[in-house]
Amino acid sequence: MQGLLRSVWDEPRPPDAPRRVWRDWALVGVLVPAIVLEGMLRTDLQWRPLSMVYALVMLPALLWRRRHPFAALAVPVVVSAVIQLVTGADPAEQSAVAYLLLLLYALARWGSGREAVAGLALISGAILVAAVTGQVAAGGDVVGAFTVVLSALALGGTFRYRARARTREIDQVKLLERERLARDLHDTVAHHVSAMAIRAQAGIATAAAHPDAAVDALRVIEAEASRTLAEMRAMVRVLRRDEPAELSPGRHIADLAELAGRSRVGPSVDVEIRGDLDDVPPSVGAAIYRIAQESVTNARRHARHATRIEVRVAADDASVRLHVSDDGDNTAVVPSPGYGLLGMIERAGLLGGTCEAGPNPGRGWTVTAVLPRTGAAA
Repeated sequence: MQGLLRSVWDEPRPPDAPRRVWRDWALVGVLVPAIVLEGMLRTDLQWRPLSMVYALVMLPALLWRRRHPFAALAVPVVVSAVIQLVTGADPAEQSAVAYLLLLLYALARWGSGREAVAGLALISGAILVAAVTGQVAAGGDVVGAFTVVLSALALGGTFRYRARARTREIDQVKLLERERLARDLHDTVAHHVSAMAIRAQAGIATAAAHPDAAVDALRVIEAEASRTLAEMRAMVRVLRRDEPAELSPGRHIADLAELAGRSRVGPSVDVEIRGDLDDVPPSVGAAIYRIAQESVTNARRHARHATRIEVRVAADDASVRLHVSDDGDNTAVVPSPGYGLLGMIERAGLLGGTCEAGPNPGRGWTVTAVLPRTGAAA
């Protein structure tokens, strides 16, 4: 129990709290006439001017509920408690003041552990003050007030930890994609080094009888070493699982032809490759292949009533472009990016390129990736 309390107390604020947007101003704009109308039309308000002024003056606290969640809650709670102690009046008797529940939610969603604990203690004290001054009946009303407060805090905490779990899953996907990219680059470098070793052994074996052959072997080794260094400069600083190294090069753009044809179930795949791809680095070629493979797999799984998937690769002097589209039905709601798409975006970004996906104007879905022809420099 002590460990749980310590972890809550040491909990930092979530990073990247959203900035104030137009919806926040719209919320305040809607609540202003609601407070005024309620104050004018309700006949059971005991402190009509005070409750209206209090509700209107404290309303701007909603605009700071994400950036300063504790202060946004503390100001109206402390002001209300002071008014009750001094005058015995309840300034929060209007139902529109229920917007304070949003401040409680924001405290649990965007505040630190210390702020949440302090906010809970503060609101508990305010409820007790209300009970002492007679504004809240002891017993059932106090229990109901605490139930509402804890419910708002629990809702904010639920969304907070749900967002954290989502962030962790996305980080795992990115890390996995980095490992895959490192593996592809490692295998390519291992292939170059093994070729250099074979050439060196051949040069040593023929040096005595054929000196020219040894010189030719050195030239080949020099070229292989240059390509290897280029790949090493492009390699990202990521960890790689302990797996046996493959001494054969990974997938390349030419391997996209294997995706073509019609499977037993699902749409056919048409692959077209244009442009000079001979000197495209293996890292770029492997990335184009992986993104195309993932896009084709997603289209086969999720494109309803699709009959055809087109894979187009075009290269020029500066970049390599991939275009994968299907002719399936579009849905009315664009889904959030899945982990496969996040992995494609991460891989393209590591190489200095971009990857985007979205519905077509008519039918189908399209994935577009653009990678620099030379890859990204370390």
